[in-house]
Amino acid sequence: MALKGVKVLELVGLAPAPFCGMILSDFGATVTRIDKISQNPMDTLKDGKRNIALNLKQSEGRKIVRELCKKSDVLIEPYRPGIMEKLQLGPDILMKENPKLIYARLTGFGQSGPLAQRAGHDINYLALSGVLSFLGRKGEKPTAPVNLLADFAGGGLLCAFGILAALLARQKTGRGQIVDSAMVEGAAYVASFLTRSQTLPIWGKGRGENMLDTGSFFYDTYETKDGKFMSVGCLEPQFFDTMVKTLGLEGQLTQSEDNEKGRKVLEETFRRRTQKEWSEIFEKTDSCVFPVLHWTEAPEHPQNRLRNAFVDKKDSSDVVVPNPSPKLSDTPPSSSLLRGERDEWENIQEILNEIDYDVDKIKQLVEKGVVLTTRKGKL
Repeated sequence: MALKGVKVLELVGLAPAPFCGMILSDFGATVTRIDKISQNPMDTLKDGKRNIALNLKQSEGRKIVRELCKKSDVLIEPYRPGIMEKLQLGPDILMKENPKLIYARLTGFGQSGPLAQRAGHDINYLALSGVLSFLGRKGEKPTAPVNLLADFAGGGLLCAFGILAALLARQKTGRGQIVDSAMVEGAAYVASFLTRSQTLPIWGKGRGENMLDTGSFFYDTYETKDGKFMSVGCLEPQFFDTMVKTLGLEGQLTQSEDNEKGRKVLEETFRRRTQKEWSEIFEKTDSCVFPVLHWTEAPEHPQNRLRNAFVDKKDSSDVVVPNPSPKLSDTPPSSSLLRGERDEWENIQEILNEIDYDVDKIKQLVEKGVVLTTRKGKL
């Protein structure tokens, strides 16, 4: 795999940092998680990672992190600015001990500025990035699109990209560097097309009044007879004409139609058949009309099955998960889910053996509460 041989240390955090680590793991990196507790039921992105729970309030716990960083290529930390410095694990110390270390800091507001120490969540980061003002229908309040844009696209994904860029730069300079990834800035960057297109016909109007934000009746979703939905994205005239013909509306509807009238016609038309019926009707047309699949239905769609878009295995929560994307022809990624969970004690021993801790030393650390494990007392 593309990142085989790259060693990553990931300090436990909320979803953006584990997602960043998951991406690197899926593409071949060896990712070691530093947890706060030995079992974390909220962590759904831990598959394929080695993990060890450490008490970082104890100096010996912090020493383990320092020793691991000496042998790592990347550190991912998701804490507020200053926390790592208080633990004596800041970049000034760790990068002095390992000048090649990529020190990735993933936070909402970044390492500087008046809000750097403030708490926030995806909706707040979207709000301050300006992106949330784009999202929603005409006459309605801004609508947060679950926590995808800031946490994952602008956060975990862009942080992973920053890490890869830093690794590539290291090949030229021989030095590591700090990756300061702020979700506010990441969300704004993801929305570059929107902000740069305000003078174009497709944007520039109020929320919900533009061509690509449901302001046009031919770019929206429509309910079907069975209460499901079809997505319509007929922006180009040729696709619109094909849709109209397929719906049997020739001569009744044009792309320059009044939006309210056009939307009413499509609403009435799509309610006449079920989603399955409309899907079969549009299946062989090139009209940009597709069913809105429930997330549990998506893995079974013929396109997704043929492309192996989802892992042919369920996770511990009995959920089918997506395969890594994009696909690489020579060094393809592999879902970390397929590697499954390893035995906790095997993980602990393997990780600490790499920094020359023997079994007796490890058992001492467990007894002292430095290394946390559910098997304490059974060793």
